[in-house]
Amino acid sequence: MASRTRPAVDPVALSEDAVSDRILVLKALLGPDALILAHHYQRDAVVAVADVVGDSLRLARAAAAATARHIVFCGVRFMAETAAILTAPDQAVYLAEASAGCSMADMASVDALEAAWADLAAARAGTILPVAYVNSTAALKAFVGRHGGLACTSANAVKALSWVLSQGAKAFFFPDEHLGRIAALELGLPASALAVWDRDKAHGGLDARAMDAAQVYLWNGYCVVHQMFEPGDAATWREKEPGIRVIVHPECSLDVLREADAYGSTETLARMVDTAPAGSKWAVGTEINLVARLAGRNPDKLVVSLSPHQALCANMYRTRPRSVLRVLEAVAAGAPPPAVRVDPALAGQARLALDRMLACA
Repeated sequence: MASRTRPAVDPVALSEDAVSDRILVLKALLGPDALILAHHYQRDAVVAVADVVGDSLRLARAAAAATARHIVFCGVRFMAETAAILTAPDQAVYLAEASAGCSMADMASVDALEAAWADLAAARAGTILPVAYVNSTAALKAFVGRHGGLACTSANAVKALSWVLSQGAKAFFFPDEHLGRIAALELGLPASALAVWDRDKAHGGLDARAMDAAQVYLWNGYCVVHQMFEPGDAATWREKEPGIRVIVHPECSLDVLREADAYGSTETLARMVDTAPAGSKWAVGTEINLVARLAGRNPDKLVVSLSPHQALCANMYRTRPRSVLRVLEAVAAGAPPPAVRVDPALAGQARLALDRMLACA
């Protein structure tokens, strides 16, 4: 693509305000050719320049529906991979900050899942379908597609798990143990029907009898941010602010969820606060950037973080407006940075899992 603007500006040489202004100039110049997607956990300054802001499910839908040739993703790698899988071959997805990964996604590998699958087959545990939380690599989503399962987000995990069980199959839910557990319990399964697959132990730490007895296997991965919340946090806030409602993300532990008034995806938590009456009080158990943004746009309500600690996702926080500007400058100059690519064979298999996810939404 020929250069459509004056020579690229070095983002390092600009003030923060100038960076944001320059992004707006380039967005106007590129028009429908460029789309910026940002997750709720991004900095305010990044959210301010985004075209679509949302949780994993909303951003996946936005990517699938996008017509822009250049999509700048402000999030972490697994999200950009998902967008790349859902877009057309003539579209390019760029991760605004290439170093932004996800520790939860790194807690499960294809080799480890293949080994677990072989263990379950050897134990004759029955028909099993995999459910991959979207916080996983493209390779794991491809594993799911190959084995007839589906992906899910925190917004539709219950529906995804219900779909598997309706097939008369057991479910292997990974990589987040906590989301899988609350989804299973919400469907009415007893705790005795759930088995934690310990990724650090041979055969998941389960013997053949335990493998056979379980209806849902839960990979013991977790989100480091949502493990910062503790059961006692709710009581602390209720004592401090009588009448406060405690709402949390389902990546929190079951002990935390049991102390909450409600739980839901980031989109759900935001909607609860935004639509609440003036004067209401909210202690929100999720990433601090979203909590602070909810507080800022709801000045007529008390909105606080459930945790006394800074529940910050360091990987999400890597992205800055300068990260976005670097990508847009390169695109406008006709020399875009390397796009996020997924091996076509893997992408086709992963697309099956993601299409089933979107159908379940």
